[in-house]
Amino acid sequence: MDWGRAKSVLIYAFLVLNLLLCYQLWIDVRDQVSAGLDFTSLSAETQAVMEEKNIRLLCPIPAATPQLPDITYRYSAEEQNELPVKLKEPIDSKLMYSSFSELSNLLKSQIPDIANYRFDSQESEVGKFVLHPLVDNKWSLFRVRLELINSDQKIVAYRWPKIEIAASRSEDLQKVLPASQALSSLIEKYFPAGSAVKEIELGYYGELFNSESQVASPMWRFMLEDGSAYYMDAISADIISPKTTE
Repeated sequence: MDWGRAKSVLIYAFLVLNLLLCYQLWIDVRDQVSAGLDFTSLSAETQAVMEEKNIRLLCPIPAATPQLPDITYRYSAEEQNELPVKLKEPIDSKLMYSSFSELSNLLKSQIPDIANYRFDSQESEVGKFVLHPLVDNKWSLFRVRLELINSDQKIVAYRWPKIEIAASRSEDLQKVLPASQALSSLIEKYFPAGSAVKEIELGYYGELFNSESQVASPMWRFMLEDGSAYYMDAISADIISPKTTE
């Protein structure tokens, strides 16, 4: 028996088998990603515009349409930290990713309500972690920022917006518009050609004006790959784009 030839045939057979398995794995992953992104929630017209403008969707489209109220909150510019406040002791910045609860415990003596904030990887940048306060422990209050300054893999200082969020009133609940509907409008009328949608999140849109009380509406935030953010009022469907916020 020609063992050399038999060995070559076996090696070739294993290579073919590995290629088939890799191809099947790629098909499975592709199908899972397509199912997760759920393009079928967008109309055929919107999908046609996406193809024409070369707009890509890199994240799932949220399906939930909860009932949410407007909220009120108070912000005082006199209490705002204009300059970063140095921490008494630097903290390992890796805790932001590995154990936010431990990070909160280490910082709560200086930032008492830090546990009620959410890390925003989309707005964070080199040397600065950005977090937003949470409404009802769930919804981010966009544009209101707690900034943790880091250097040499240590969090060394912070800038803290001192705000008070009033309790929501259940009688004012309104159903938010679907994310797919908001996305379709942005794709067809606002997103520039070549855009890639990186994240879609429902929250509230905050502004830091020095007044007794301010009102924030439920808001869909669409983050593009180039770092620009588009906001759509989840009740009225009003658009706040990068151009309108300048």
